[in-house]
Amino acid sequence: MPHITVKLYPGKSEQQKTQLAERIVKDVMEALGSAEGSISVAIEEVSPTDWPETVYRPEIAGQWDRLYKKPGYNPLK
Repeated sequence: MPHITVKLYPGKSEQQKTQLAERIVKDVMEALGSAEGSISVAIEEVSPTDWPETVYRPEIAGQWDRLYKKPGYNPLK
């Protein structure tokens, strides 16, 4: 614990995704005091056409009160 899932548009290289995961792990270790071996990171690619209904509506708009960082966009408008 913890497990972090990053959802993003396709097109980032494996190197970019690996670097992102490494940075997330480093920051989680620092911020939460978690051991490296207890952290897992998944990256899920979601197409731009699917984003509004599979990510934004259920995970962002539908959980606004749980977001510690809110986005500055709304694809539903």
